[in-house]
Amino acid sequence: MSSLNLNKAILCGRLTADVELKQTPSGTAVCSFTLAVNRKYQKEGEQTADFISIVAWRQTAEFISKYFKKGSALCIVGNIQTRSWQDNQGNKRYATEVVADEAYFVDSKSESTPANHLASDPYVPDSYTQPSAPNFEEMKPDDDLPF
Repeated sequence: MSSLNLNKAILCGRLTADVELKQTPSGTAVCSFTLAVNRKYQKEGEQTADFISIVAWRQTAEFISKYFKKGSALCIVGNIQTRSWQDNQGNKRYATEVVADEAYFVDSKSESTPANHLASDPYVPDSYTQPSAPNFEEMKPDDDLPF
């Protein structure tokens, strides 16, 4: 019997509403939101979307709530989790959601967030800030190439 266990979700879509950052009683940051992810075409010219429930914790929650708003494109990496509880009427309820471990920008800087806040934020991936131009050494034309 195989002991292979893999639970990884990678989703890219758009936020359906502004993200509200909340705190648990112990002060841990958390946010829940819905990501609209387009599905492949069902019929010619017809497109549909799946609405996926996402929950993010700690720095990931703070990052998402700070830089993304309704309609923003967002890429999430996480895992699928199910949970159950009893509601006030005694009925058993179930939820399936993606717990986000990582969040990435999809839109360009000008489309998603003000650039002046990005460089100072420790949760913004280095790949999102503008890199400096590489310092290449200029070579003289030469017929005697080493290869």
